[in-house]
Amino acid sequence: MPADPTPSKTAKARELEKRARNPLTRTITDGHAEVSYLELFFDLVFVFAITQLSHMMLADLSPAGALRTAILFFAVWWAWIYTTWVTNWLDPDHGVNRLAFGVVMGLSLLLGSAIPTAFGHGGATFVAAYLTVQIGRSLYASYALDEWRGSGSTNLLRIALWFALSAIAWLIGLLDDDLAWRAGWWAAALAIEYAGPYALFWVPRLGRSTPEDWIIAGNHMAERCALFIIIALGESLLITGAIFAKTEHSAATTAAFVSAFVSTFAMWWVYFDLGARRGAEHIEHHPNPGLVGRQAYTYWHIPIVAGIILLAVADEFALTHPLDPSHAPFVAVVAGGLALFVGGNMSFKRITSGNPWYPLSHSIGLGLTAAIAAWGLLLHPSHLALALAGAAVLIIVAAWEWVSFHGGWLERMERRGWRVAGILRRRIERRRKRHEAKAKRSG
Repeated sequence: MPADPTPSKTAKARELEKRARNPLTRTITDGHAEVSYLELFFDLVFVFAITQLSHMMLADLSPAGALRTAILFFAVWWAWIYTTWVTNWLDPDHGVNRLAFGVVMGLSLLLGSAIPTAFGHGGATFVAAYLTVQIGRSLYASYALDEWRGSGSTNLLRIALWFALSAIAWLIGLLDDDLAWRAGWWAAALAIEYAGPYALFWVPRLGRSTPEDWIIAGNHMAERCALFIIIALGESLLITGAIFAKTEHSAATTAAFVSAFVSTFAMWWVYFDLGARRGAEHIEHHPNPGLVGRQAYTYWHIPIVAGIILLAVADEFALTHPLDPSHAPFVAVVAGGLALFVGGNMSFKRITSGNPWYPLSHSIGLGLTAAIAAWGLLLHPSHLALALAGAAVLIIVAAWEWVSFHGGWLERMERRGWRVAGILRRRIERRRKRHEAKAKRSG
């Protein structure tokens, strides 16, 4: 969300000192801030929202149904991530802030309850709750950060104006009873909102964001997004357990249950074994953590969460109809979920590793995903077989990466005297030197 230039040390120190004098703002010590209990409580609302999205997707796997679910997912994520940015600046334990976040929490619960009927009679409830959350929270944060009293920054005020602009498209879509046109208008509204950070929230006469506007506690952003991944994985487990409890047990349903659990555990492993830890270290020590927060967390966590939701839907299908043949909609859910989750993690890890290349384990995972998609479309294996293949892909990605960073494939080949190891080592070093030279020139 921030501008790309790095804030100077003097400007950063001045901004942190100004915030320290404000009783409504967080205290950031050495770039560190703790996640509060209120934030953990707030996240429970989004467990419900993700469950609603999963059920909506499950009820309509048509392309139009998938598009409508995607639109609502992007809105839910945007409501959550913007609140996360605001709680990075404001102290959630201050009484006034606590009440304000309580209101946001209640409105978010209302938003979640309207998800199944958002393209029907519940559209007004969804839009009203969403716009009130986004505009109201931004205006309150603008007030709390002293923007209304001429602090020199208009960052949150400009964000509120961008949401006010997108509100026009939200309301036009609401007034259109044609579902295709409503989806189009709402997609346009989200396009405006998602473009805002890259436009630095430019507003005529008010200017645009500066690096000092987006000074954050990097560890807080990393931990909050990791907790959202836990929420999405937890929702997947809830669906698996609930469906299995109501299903007549057989060898096929038991295998589907095991596959669903193994998939979820493997997804946890892929994200948390290396990515979450390295991402937290990277953003906490980066000279411009706000830039990393925009790229790695605000945007590249979207496909990761979306992939988890899609694979939860696939698990539910496999549990309820394990021996049914796979057709295009189910194949799209499995392959799409794998591609989004593995691809999202791949880009997230590339950004936070500082390396110019993508993880080989994840590239292999994407190749296997393409093979699974072709297999499913051409030979129509059972839901269970396709789900087991998806679980195998996640296991391979997790195991490959684990070996790579716990002893290493290349190191093992070198110990055995394989010539290919020397060739690969030289190629890696050349790429690293080119990357370092490019970074030095751009710096």
